[in-house]
Amino acid sequence: MRRKSFGKMTCPIARSLERVGEWWSMLIMRDALHGMRRFDEFRTSLGIAPNMLTRRLNALVKAGLLERRRYSAHPPRFEYVPTARGRDFRSVLVALLVWGNRHFAPEGPSVILVNRKTGAAVDPVLADPATGRPVDEPDYALAAGPAAGRRIRQRYATNVARRAGPIVRVSGKRNRARPRTKH
Repeated sequence: MRRKSFGKMTCPIARSLERVGEWWSMLIMRDALHGMRRFDEFRTSLGIAPNMLTRRLNALVKAGLLERRRYSAHPPRFEYVPTARGRDFRSVLVALLVWGNRHFAPEGPSVILVNRKTGAAVDPVLADPATGRPVDEPDYALAAGPAAGRRIRQRYATNVARRAGPIVRVSGKRNRARPRTKH
């Protein structure tokens, strides 16, 4: 059974899944961003069948996440190096790592993110660069962008207003009221 293609959808999540949504692709990118470059390194690390690995590497090259470079002419051998687009994918993998450790590692984390200089464990937060505040706060919502079509505009039309809550004055500044939580 052939899977549906998300490539023509305008949703950026769907388009991203078209490139990396197959689980081997994410694991190959994990290994490539960790420094693996050669076919045999990926095959050994993942225990993946050679024909599947070839297909996934070709798809990642076509998607612009990896670049295929020849390192031997006789016999012809190639290595796979993350492109700028592929290196940008690192933050997605780090987010999955943190989420997986938080929700699916009852025995505790097997891999953590650390500061190279201090060795201290880091729990990364997606933050608004203008304010430094975490974007998972109630003050943030998905909204239709400039290139959004009718369906996306309809889907997100009420998101900003519905999730924002009433505007209240605090110390002369306009602030969104925060929903109260029970502790």
